[in-house]
Formats: sequence, structure tokens, C-alpha cells
Amino acid sequence: MKKEPFFFQELEQYKNATALITEQGEKISYQELVKQADCWASQIESHCLVFLLCKNTVESVIGYLGCMRKQIVPVLLSAQIDPGLLQRLLDCYHPSYLWAPAASEVVFGEVVAQKATYVLRKTTFVLDYSIGEELALLLPTSGSTGSPKLVRQTRRNIQKNTESILSYLPICASDRAITTLPMYYTYGLSILNTHLCIGASVILTEATLLQSTFWQLLEKQKATTFGGVPYTYEMLKKLHWERKEEDSIRYLTQAGGKLGKELMEQFIAIGEKKKIPLIVMYGQTEATARMSYLPWERAKEKIGSIGIAIPGGRFSLVDEKGKEVEKPGEIGELIYFGENVTPGYAESRWDLERSDANQGRLETGDLAKRDEEGFFYLVGRKKRFLKLFGNRVNLDEVEQLLRKEGIESVCSGRDDRLVVFLTNPKQKKQAEEFLVGHTGIQKGGLILKEIAAIPRSETGKIQYAALEIEDGEKGG
Repeated sequence: MKKEPFFFQELEQYKNATALITEQGEKISYQELVKQADCWASQIESHCLVFLLCKNTVESVIGYLGCMRKQIVPVLLSAQIDPGLLQRLLDCYHPSYLWAPAASEVVFGEVVAQKATYVLRKTTFVLDYSIGEELALLLPTSGSTGSPKLVRQTRRNIQKNTESILSYLPICASDRAITTLPMYYTYGLSILNTHLCIGASVILTEATLLQSTFWQLLEKQKATTFGGVPYTYEMLKKLHWERKEEDSIRYLTQAGGKLGKELMEQFIAIGEKKKIPLIVMYGQTEATARMSYLPWERAKEKIGSIGIAIPGGRFSLVDEKGKEVEKPGEIGELIYFGENVTPGYAESRWDLERSDANQGRLETGDLAKRDEEGFFYLVGRKKRFLKLFGNRVNLDEVEQLLRKEGIESVCSGRDDRLVVFLTNPKQKKQAEEFLVGHTGIQKGGLILKEIAAIPRSETGKIQYAALEIEDGEKGG
């Protein structure tokens, strides 16, 4: 059988081109990166399980590439992972090795190698499980910080999704992408994958957009692009990005959640003025990374749309009975088909040899509609709905309405009440009057609570499970 291509094993072709640039300005060529990755991987048995505690550093990338090139299966986790959660994951998955910052709280197993700020530890777990031949990578699902559930990705998933992204994004070998997202997050990882695949450069930094060091590095190293989640664009708005004059940026990308219409409209207008296109995309870890994109030339007329399916993929909509929704404007669950659909989840080490549960079909859990031209629009999550007094309430829609009124809030609750969490207690009465007057929600089904700040993950996603609702229950 002919072996399928896997771009990680072809990186040598870029020779002396710059692969990585560090915060200190050190440039590492593809030739040197491959050499270091292969040297690192030579200390580990092929097709075993390794936990990688990731930062946006050379050591993390070396560990990841070493695994991909030698068919070692990594689990990518945050280097800031809670020690208790890490211990539960270790007990659940029994990895053979752990690649982690030397300064972390992790003291587990014997140190067998060290490189700069990272150490490789050999665990003492009994390997009482098998790993499927096609399994290449395990990633945490969005917001699953307290769960052992991981998404199983194959080499084919990664290869096909990378090829598809490169066919619609204007990435070229001269690009320099600067990191704004962690590499254990599917969107951040796809940026790394696509740029390495084409021989471009990645500027590695742990600095955030709120730090001057990020902008200094961006300017000094002439970054040409970066990606962001909706929260990233909220920060860019507060930073008045439209006034900044980085002459190297060619385009921006957005994924990791629905970008609000108002914010999308503002950044499309800024993009037109600065001649910096914003490419809006949609994806899930369960689809490796990307499922759709909105072509820049249609962005202005398709405000609020996630666009069309990526090359090689397709969408359909189904109603609550599983029947396909064909009429434009009607809402159904968004179903995606493509070779980037992953085989399913793992919840323990015994799931690592499971067969493909999805067979190229993914139920996204998102509700959407399509217009007459086949462009899709998300309208909410299947599970982000309540029934109040017999009426269906879309929590995402309520948040958007309040945001338009200048009220920062998040919504949760259960079927007998809507709970609105406000960061500004002075807006409590305003929010209540607006919701009762404009949505038909009765006052008796409404609870307003004050919180110091909206709980967010490292990637900026709202952590609804961290919200306390009545009777000590968790928000959803």
C-alpha cells in the first residue's frame, strides 16, 4: 500500500529558511529544527503516548514535531494546567513520557533528558493499553479543563485539513505569523501547522496583546499575520488597533467562536481602510481545525456569516427529527462532512485503539441557517436554550442584545429561570428593564447577579461552567 504524504516528514526541503523566531530574536532554520526534533524523538519509543505541557516556545515545538515525525502520539496540554487535573489525566491515560518545563510543579518519573527550560521524564506506568495505528494526536476539547475527554486526530485528518486551509488562506513562504494563541488549542496549532507546511516562519511569544512587548516584537520581526478568537478582537478594539501603523501585516484571521455582528462590521471596515483583510472562519477540535471560511471579497455583504465549507468539505442542516432542512432561512443543526472529521473522543487510555465513530460526519451541536447563495449563519448552540413559561429563549441571542445596549454580561440558567451575570452592578436595573421590555421575558423568570469578571479560558472563551446559578447549581 502506498504511504500517504505527511508534511511533517518533508520539512527538510526548506533547508536554511527560517522556521522559528524566538522572543529574543533567535532564528532557527528548518534544517536545525528538524535535527533537534529528530534528536529529541530518538530517546522515545515509536507509537507510545507522551504528555506535552505546551508553551509558545522552541522546546514545545521541538517536542511536537519530534512526535509527529516519529509517529509518537502526543497529548497537548497547557503548561499552566492545574496540578490536580494533570494528576487525574496521568492516572487516566498512563503516558510513557512527560515533556514539561523544568520549573513546573510536576515532579513525576525519572528525568531522562533536558533541553533548555524543558525536561523529559520517563513514567513508571504499566502499559496496559494499545494505541490505534492511525492515531496521531490527542487534544483537549474547548472548555474541557475539568474533563479527561480528548479528541482523537489522525495523520490523515491533520494532513487534509492543513492542505484545505492552505488552499483558501493567502499563506506564502515569506509570511511570518506571530503567536496569539496557545499551541495546545486547535486554532493555535493549525496556524503553526499551516505555516510550517509551506515553509513560512512562526514568531513564538508568550506575550499577550495587552503587553507592549508583543507589539514591539511584532514590529521588530515584521510579523505579517496573526489569528484571534472573538475576545482577541474585543481587546484590539479597546487598544484602538485601527490607529496602529504596522506596515508588515498582510491579513488577519478569526475563529474560535462567533464574532458579533457589530465587531465584525467594525473590523471589516478597518480592514478596508488599512488594506488588511479579515478572514472569518469556523471550526472545532472535532474537525481537526477548520470547517468554513468567509471569502474577504464577500465579507462586507455577508456580515455575521461563517461563510462556506472549506475545500473538500460540505455542510447540511437537519431539523429535530433528523430531516434535512433545504429552505433558505430555516434553522437546523449544522452537520459537517469531510476527511478532517476526527474519529471521535477518548475518555481513558482504553479508548486509544477505538475505531472511527464518526465516519467523516460531524454533528456540530450548532444551530444555523443558510441564505439563498449557500452562506451559513450561526444562530446558537443546541444546549444554549432555555424554556421560560413555554417560550424558547436563546441565551447567545440574549447576550448579544445586552451587548448592543452596552451591557457586559453572560447568561446561564435552567428552564424555570434566566440568570444574567453582570460585571457592572449599576447596570442591573437597565438590564432588567431592557429584557422585560424587549424580549417578552417575564420579571419572575429573571435573576440578575453581580460578578467581578467574566470567567474566561486562556484562549478567551467564556467558561459557563464556572458560573454559579441558584441552589449551587452550575451554569451551562
